Amino acid sequence: MRFSILPAFILLLPLAEIAGFVVVGRAIGLWLTLALVMLGFVLGVVLLRRQGIGILRRMSSEGRNGVMPGSELLQPAMNVIASLLLIVPGFITDVIAILILIPPVRDFVWRWVAKRFVTVNAMSGFSASSQPDFRDGNRNSKVVDLDDEDYHREPDRNSPWSGKHLGD
Repeated sequence: MRFSILPAFILLLPLAEIAGFVVVGRAIGLWLTLALVMLGFVLGVVLLRRQGIGILRRMSSEGRNGVMPGSELLQPAMNVIASLLLIVPGFITDVIAILILIPPVRDFVWRWVAKRFVTVNAMSGFSASSQPDFRDGNRNSKVVDLDDEDYHREPDRNSPWSGKHLGD
């Protein structure tokens, strides 16, 4: 998702959820709608307790160590995301959570994420799932790692903004 549409998505999702409540409430009634919302919440809490936050900690530590988390870590992490979406009240987030729980959808998401997953390790350099690292001779990579000594820029004294302070 592009960051330019992310604010619009965040603003429109609650409105869409409210519209979903109205539509479902008219179709099945108030009490069944509230029961579905509570059922989704309870199911989300049960799934979250079953998976636990430990899987997210494990993914984070493997990412810090430069190891690309495999499918065996992403599957439980996606279950945690689905459980969090179930906890959020609303039918749209519940449908997204149910889709995430379907194995073929998870496999599709894993293939999409694996192409874009990049890890950087200070000890061994750059590695990516679809590209060899710099040690293999790939100099056409889009990633450039610069140290402080590699890049230094002196201020331009001829610039119209040099010497200016905020409010001048």
